[in-house]
Amino acid sequence: MQCLILAGGLGTRMQSVAPDLPKTLVPVAGRPFADHQLSWLRAEGVRRVIYAIGHHGEAVRAYAGDGRQWGLEIAYSDEGDARLGTAGAVHLAVHEGLLDGGFFVLYGDSYLRVDLSDVWAASGAGAWPLMTVFRNQGRWDSSNAKITDGMVILYEKGRVDTQALGMDHIDYGLSVLNRNVIGDNIGSGEPADLAHLFHRLSVDGQLRAFEATQRFYEIGSPQGLADLEAHLSAAGS
Repeated sequence: MQCLILAGGLGTRMQSVAPDLPKTLVPVAGRPFADHQLSWLRAEGVRRVIYAIGHHGEAVRAYAGDGRQWGLEIAYSDEGDARLGTAGAVHLAVHEGLLDGGFFVLYGDSYLRVDLSDVWAASGAGAWPLMTVFRNQGRWDSSNAKITDGMVILYEKGRVDTQALGMDHIDYGLSVLNRNVIGDNIGSGEPADLAHLFHRLSVDGQLRAFEATQRFYEIGSPQGLADLEAHLSAAGS
């Protein structure tokens, strides 16, 4: 299994915590966050990781290297200052030939607890686009997905009528995509957002759902970092 980690964002909400670091290298429980993430991916059976980098990308390269420290093979797709957006960054990595067939897409600030083998199987080993979701019901952030019979039938951020629409779930921070889906939907070199791609796939009936049962954590904000630190402390990690 292979995984693309999106780690090229500006991380503006974390500037007060670590102004000179990309989010994925912010210290969490005494270790760079990337160490937690890469160790988890290796334990879950991932063998190849591609980092989509941009802002502070050189720091990610310097830390993760070729991945041998984690028993992984790591490569890099660097958008530089292009600001391609999340979907544009995925397209760049595919265009550069760094991803074959299906692959996981993981945000560089997400700490998840889900069985990747089960997610991979639900996607037909990468044959079908899939979004992992969590029954959020507005608890940690605004719900953005409606799930029916194993499909995401509506995914849309920013809706104020989520309850009326039956949008009880939230994007869990992990998806499965493949080269064909990216090539058919994202133009080369064009800035694009994964949220727009997932919305289009959902309304077209092409986006499968995998429901995670344990809440997600993220370090995209100081509060998110504090929550994860508290969780790891309680778990003894």
